[in-house]
Amino acid sequence: MLFNSHIFIFAFLPLTLLLFYAAARRSAYLALSVLVLASLIFYAWDSPLEHFVVLVASISMNFVFGRAIIQAYESQRPARRRVLLAAGIAANLCVLGFYKYTGFLFNTIGIPSPFADIYLPLGISFFTFTQIAYLVDASCGRAKEYSPIHYVLFVTYFPHLIAGPILHHREMMPQFANRRIFTFRAENLSIGLSIFVIGLAKKLLLADPVAPLADAAFNATANGIALTIAEAWLGALAYAMQIYFDFSAYSDMAIGISRIFGIRLPVNFASPYKAASIVEFWRRWHMTLSRFLRDYLYIPLGGNRHGLTRRYLNLIITMLLGGLWHGAAWTFVIWGGLHGIYLCINHAWSHFGAKFGYALPRALSVCITFIAVVIAWVFFRAESAMHANAMLHAMLGLNGISLPTTVLRILGEHVGDGPVAQLLGLQFDGMFHNGIYEYPGELLTGIGVLLAIVWFLPNTAQLFARYRPALMPWRDAATKLVWRPTLAWSVYGAVLFVAAIFAISQDSPFLYFRF
Repeated sequence: MLFNSHIFIFAFLPLTLLLFYAAARRSAYLALSVLVLASLIFYAWDSPLEHFVVLVASISMNFVFGRAIIQAYESQRPARRRVLLAAGIAANLCVLGFYKYTGFLFNTIGIPSPFADIYLPLGISFFTFTQIAYLVDASCGRAKEYSPIHYVLFVTYFPHLIAGPILHHREMMPQFANRRIFTFRAENLSIGLSIFVIGLAKKLLLADPVAPLADAAFNATANGIALTIAEAWLGALAYAMQIYFDFSAYSDMAIGISRIFGIRLPVNFASPYKAASIVEFWRRWHMTLSRFLRDYLYIPLGGNRHGLTRRYLNLIITMLLGGLWHGAAWTFVIWGGLHGIYLCINHAWSHFGAKFGYALPRALSVCITFIAVVIAWVFFRAESAMHANAMLHAMLGLNGISLPTTVLRILGEHVGDGPVAQLLGLQFDGMFHNGIYEYPGELLTGIGVLLAIVWFLPNTAQLFARYRPALMPWRDAATKLVWRPTLAWSVYGAVLFVAAIFAISQDSPFLYFRF
């Protein structure tokens, strides 16, 4: 079931809300049971029975492992605790590996996969990582034994189940036990619905309309068309905008839905294109994944405790595995590797810049970081490394730099045939001569508007900061434009909602549903 579907907006969400608060009048346990049942229905709605069974089996297995690990910790049996932890992690990785990486492995070694008909269960990467973190914390004494209903809700809670954020037990379990969430509060409904509508508008009015621009460029490259530099950059920027607003939309909608129930999710997205470095980018983009990779992979590998060389190696390994987590393809591995290299360069620059007093203006740093991110997105979006290379080839102007014929008339025919033009690969047949974009000027203006929104408008967390809509490990500077429960903001929200509802035409899954 999609957040941006009629069935969810007009049936599932209001019905779940009514049943939750009706049940809360009788008991907290009954209310939590309603949320668990709703979450299981939400997952099973469009999922095959096998995937639902995988989810239930994963929860059951990890609950048993977690209880046994906690008992081993409390009884001071470290050997048993380590064995149980290793077995629990191995079991989780085996399930994830079977569904997500079996085909990739067989394709890599050049053997047809006998499991080609197996489809990836929705959200398996998210609920697997959530539970691995729980097992690790249980082995360190950072997690206590919870009731089955609390644990099942922790894993299946529907606002996060399909595409995150990756939850941490210490953030959620106390909230599920807090009596305040079982009392209806108009403030939670107002704040939650407002954030949900903003996310819905981002998805349907910004992310989805720009998707065909990205598809046109990447599909053309896959079909062997040599794009011009302008076409390639327009396509790459379009995808950068699509994935930005798509993931931002899901993150807002998840926070908004959860806040309706009085529960705060962690912020998972905080204007990452405003980042002035790759380090800052990863503190703003998919923040709970960054936290997981740092706490459960980078630090256990040694972090920065064993010198610069080991630190850079740990960064590369962490990001390679982070890339592989996103998808079972070499393009994702390359994307992760690129970000690992970016992080190494970032840390090296910070080290030597601080030593010698070098510093770039923030605006320039933001631009450099953004360009680096866009280049890496090419591998994230492309169907193969070969197609990504062809796209980058065009973006670097290696297909020639195409200019309008009017420029040639201004410069003169002799310039077009001159050695400088030949050296630079200048072509005077139009910046968009392949015809994949019908109105390129208007499209470039549209991309410019989206960039202005990204860079100059406050994000949702800033708009609602005074109401603490979520758990906020990242706080941007205060802004004068803030949301208030007023008639004017209600009208704005209603207009956005109506426009978004009319934009619902067909199923449009969020991009992170694939991971």
